[in-house]
Amino acid sequence: MPGMPAVRPRPVGSGRFWRLAGRGGGGTLCGMKTSLKWLNTYLDRPIDADEAEHLLTDAGFPVEGREPVLGGADLMLDVEVTSNRPDVLSHVGVAREIAARGGRSLRPPACGLPEAGGAAVASLASVRVAEPALCPAYTARVITGVQVGPSPDWLREAIEAVGGRSVNNVVDVTNYVLLELGQPLHAFDLGKLAGRGVHVRCATDGEPFTAIDGTKHKLRPHMLVIADDNEPVAVAGVMGGKDSEVVETTTDLLIESADFEALSVRRTSRQLKLSSDSSFRFERGVDPRGVDAASRRACELILQVAGGTLAEGVIRVGDEPGPLRTIELWPQRTAALLGVDLPAEAQAAHLNALGIETHVAGDTLTATVPSYRLDLLREVDLIEEVARQHGLDNIPLKHTIDIVAHHPQPSVQARRAMTEVLVAHGYHETVTPSLMALDDAEPFYVTGEPASLNAEMRRQDNTLRPAVLPSLLACRKLNQDGGNTGVKLFELASGWSRRDGKIAEGRQLALIRDAADAQQAVSELKGTIAELVHVLGGESAVSNMAFEPIEDPWYAAAAVIKLNGSPAGSVGLLASRLTDHFALQTPVASALICVEGFMSLYPPTHSAAALPKYPAIERDLSVVVEEQVAWQAIASAVAGARPDLLESTEFVGTYRGKQVDKGKKSVTLRMQFRDPERTLRHDQVDPQVASVVQALMAQVGAELRA
Repeated sequence: MPGMPAVRPRPVGSGRFWRLAGRGGGGTLCGMKTSLKWLNTYLDRPIDADEAEHLLTDAGFPVEGREPVLGGADLMLDVEVTSNRPDVLSHVGVAREIAARGGRSLRPPACGLPEAGGAAVASLASVRVAEPALCPAYTARVITGVQVGPSPDWLREAIEAVGGRSVNNVVDVTNYVLLELGQPLHAFDLGKLAGRGVHVRCATDGEPFTAIDGTKHKLRPHMLVIADDNEPVAVAGVMGGKDSEVVETTTDLLIESADFEALSVRRTSRQLKLSSDSSFRFERGVDPRGVDAASRRACELILQVAGGTLAEGVIRVGDEPGPLRTIELWPQRTAALLGVDLPAEAQAAHLNALGIETHVAGDTLTATVPSYRLDLLREVDLIEEVARQHGLDNIPLKHTIDIVAHHPQPSVQARRAMTEVLVAHGYHETVTPSLMALDDAEPFYVTGEPASLNAEMRRQDNTLRPAVLPSLLACRKLNQDGGNTGVKLFELASGWSRRDGKIAEGRQLALIRDAADAQQAVSELKGTIAELVHVLGGESAVSNMAFEPIEDPWYAAAAVIKLNGSPAGSVGLLASRLTDHFALQTPVASALICVEGFMSLYPPTHSAAALPKYPAIERDLSVVVEEQVAWQAIASAVAGARPDLLESTEFVGTYRGKQVDKGKKSVTLRMQFRDPERTLRHDQVDPQVASVVQALMAQVGAELRA
């Protein structure tokens, strides 16, 4: 046929839809093949190709190309459409944009429904929807006694003008309405449906399906299908089945018009490698109020071109569309964003031209968003529409940019301070993947369950890590394999677990370091944590920090970090079962810190005082205690003795050896005494040291070591 492309697209899709030859559905842009002759049927006065291209380009929909069709009787425009504007994937949608920019009036089809003369539709067919979340609305109408055959010239030419292939009058009508209104439809041969009805349900695992294009597929349980009493007759929103297609012998039709959940359609289409004009639109969203209108329009045209009798009523399963969304717009906000001072009435006029009913009330505009504009959600979206209508070329360029410098947010400053401290202590920051193998994550679950992705989405490393720690241990293993020793690593990231069916996320700061000398490594790690607290909260925060021994399945020996009496993390020597799991050859000291608890200390508060005038006296005590006695208990006993002139108490070291009985250890502490009024004498300190020794003996069972 003259004007047709040399290679015709193979018919695929629901009702034998053809694939648009423009940009693919997976990208940011897609193509809408548009017939100029067809387009003019919706405008009050005709437009030529040059003006259409100019107006559409100004509106943000460039015309990528023109092609004479039907022997030069028509012109096909390839209109580029962004993926957030599914309303323009139709001739009416393109015409609406032209009318708004070109001072024309839009004349959409009436979508009337002829008088029904048949039996009640519920007596002829049935609809069941088992998955309302995936199919919010499903409508079905029935036409009996149709005569399927070639399409009339006007219908055939409309289909061929946009690169399609005429199939028969019924299928062509469903394709015509899709391209006219943007709502996918499907016509089933009612006589081929077992049970004379449809059931919207999820497929069973491995359920077979043969598509209209002849390809065979094995379905998966999450895929939504339209089935009769025996088998799937269509993959919902993607493509119809071979066994229920409309052919020349068909006499009774079930006309489907529905709304399917976009993500479900996209996922199914990708996994089956099956796409159509239906999936192309459902993936982007369809007008919920346009579902029934498209059904009425299709029935009107089928009765016109194929005859038959329309059954009384419609079967609708699902909620009716809710009220239209309203958005308030402040004109001064438009001026601030665009740099153009437009009167409120002018802004309202721009929006009304696009079919967005807008009223001015004082210094506020109230816009009612039409149901086909799925992209308009907030005030700035309306401002963008005002800018498009006003004309981007009419917005002046500003050659300078006003920049106001603001202080970083406290959370940003706190994170920088933490990073600086850790880097100064020799730690290296890592950025590790959030997903890992379940085998590596399982040893770290104390409460909760693994939060894993579907194996079909990701076969390996498909579990969200329960904590940052296993990621650091895996990184330590890589360093070990590379011959690196003395490794110190940290990362601030999230951990996840599933609790009560919901996924819980927590931000964590994890640190690990080699611990060839376990005591020294843990002690230095606690010192690093103390400095973090000091930098974030100041001296008062450090004085309110404590390390208290705990039993923890992750650690061989551990302490809970408390800030102002509340747990804020843990620190200790990791259990050998964890280091062995990652095949680490060196013991590892670790800390896991609640980020929110530490950052809440920020900003730090500091106090200033004059330097002391008089010297201090230091006394070291070495006391022998049971192995299980923690330093915190010793420090508490010293503080509980309340020596009058005690200024500070510091941990010096721990000794285990021949001079100390088995099961015991010698702990050395250093006490500093000072009198702020005069030089302190040793005989003044002796009674205070004695009181400390008595407190240690009484509270922790200490013995003074000679």
